[in-house]
Amino acid sequence: MYRAVTRQIEVTVEPNFMPERSSIDRREFFWSYKIVIVNSGPETVQLRTRHWIITDATGRRQEVRGEGVVGEQPVLAPGERFEYTSGVPLPTASGFMTGSYQMVTEAGERFDIDVPTFSLDSPSPDGKRVLN
Repeated sequence: MYRAVTRQIEVTVEPNFMPERSSIDRREFFWSYKIVIVNSGPETVQLRTRHWIITDATGRRQEVRGEGVVGEQPVLAPGERFEYTSGVPLPTASGFMTGSYQMVTEAGERFDIDVPTFSLDSPSPDGKRVLN
């Protein structure tokens, strides 16, 4: 599990390689990742946007920006949590992701929180794990 805390908002990530959605022959590798966001701060905040940087094993970088996560812009009061699962395909057997979420307070203050950099690792054809 990977963890980052920004302004008392914790983001944890748990990636999982999905062999049933991957094909070594077609150079398609797929991971799911579970994100948990916990607001341990004193203010109610809303997640407005996401920014991902996805890098495969060859160093090819892809940036993704968008509104909310999984179609939602969750509001988190102090002590509340939000979790979701999403996924990412890569043309290589390993890579990594990092990113941030833009949050906004009830007073309208916008700020970014970090998503920890996390490794996307898969077993190699001989059963050994390919690690970043």
